[in-house]
Amino acid sequence: MKIWVDADACPVVIKDILFRAAERTRVEMTLVANQPMRIPRSPWITFLQVAAGPDVADDEIIKRLNPGDLVITGDIPLAARVIERGAHALNPRGELYTTENINSRLSMRDFMDTLRASGIDTGGPPALSKQDRQTFANSLDRFLTGHTD
Repeated sequence: MKIWVDADACPVVIKDILFRAAERTRVEMTLVANQPMRIPRSPWITFLQVAAGPDVADDEIIKRLNPGDLVITGDIPLAARVIERGAHALNPRGELYTTENINSRLSMRDFMDTLRASGIDTGGPPALSKQDRQTFANSLDRFLTGHTD
């Protein structure tokens, strides 16, 4: 099992939690982004820079993904593709996307896109709270405990 991080939009505090988890559990983790970023020196953590453009990082993650891997992303269409490939997707607020919940998340995303396209200000997601960070850390720990040797 490997962890893939859709890193361009991943909050720094979530990356920090992931860095510590990769070191502690010795699970390989690759951050994928179209901009350079700093990562800790570690045999468990790597960075892959891709070309700029829509979905380039997503496509690269899907290309390299294996069934059973974990992808950290807030991108619902990417999460749906991950699930289709037999892997797992966890968002930065600690919600594990599943075959049971991904279609309703996609529908809501599409609905909100339609509202925004018609000029309605839907606002954005709230800032990541301390509780969100804790929920993410707990969800990640539960996942890693159940999926690593």
